[in-house]
Amino acid sequence: MSGGRSSGRSCGRIRRRLTLGTAVLAAAVLLALAGPGTASAEAVTGLCAGRKVRTLPFSTGRVDVFKTRGYVCAVAFAKNTRVRKTMSVSVQARGSRPARDKGRYSHHAGPVTVHAGHRCVWVKGKIGGHGVSSGWILC
Repeated sequence: MSGGRSSGRSCGRIRRRLTLGTAVLAAAVLLALAGPGTASAEAVTGLCAGRKVRTLPFSTGRVDVFKTRGYVCAVAFAKNTRVRKTMSVSVQARGSRPARDKGRYSHHAGPVTVHAGHRCVWVKGKIGGHGVSSGWILC
């Protein structure tokens, strides 16, 4: 008989844990649905590690470039986030092949990261039909 009571208590604990898990999941979904316009600056810069070293603006968006411990990371952000469009971003360390991200996105392309060490990098970003190309930078 005592086995039945302990089973009842463990069922109550399981129900409470499931309820707590459901509440946490619901809160996460609501935060995600809040949209990119409500994202904090920390959340946006959280895509790449390091400190921002360049912003490359162009008519349909911008490319933010970050650097830390010999690694260079780039993300292309669209000005208009209401519609999906073709976006791409690439980073190439001198003497290496570029790392690229290309697709149809509404907010950003990337992040892409390369190990540059002390070499120059070339960053490119394109959103819609417009883009930017940095030339060799961070030498």
